[in-house]
Amino acid sequence: MSEKWYPVIDYEICKECGACFNKCKHEVYKKEGNRPVVVFPEGCVQGCKGCQSLCPSGAIQYVGDNGQTDNCACGCCNS
Repeated sequence: MSEKWYPVIDYEICKECGACFNKCKHEVYKKEGNRPVVVFPEGCVQGCKGCQSLCPSGAIQYVGDNGQTDNCACGCCNS
């Protein structure tokens, strides 16, 4: 798990579809109404972009993302 890598949601373009909330197995997100909220950023796995890859609006970016392709150890990116 990482304290230097975590998702940030752009609510101006978020469609509140729940894909990120449903995908993440690490309880990084909580739903407030239909809106996903990052409540446990340190639970995000360094290099994991599983929820970003499912976001239909491209509303998820990561603090700590240097643009390099990292392989995450959790397997979320591959499932």
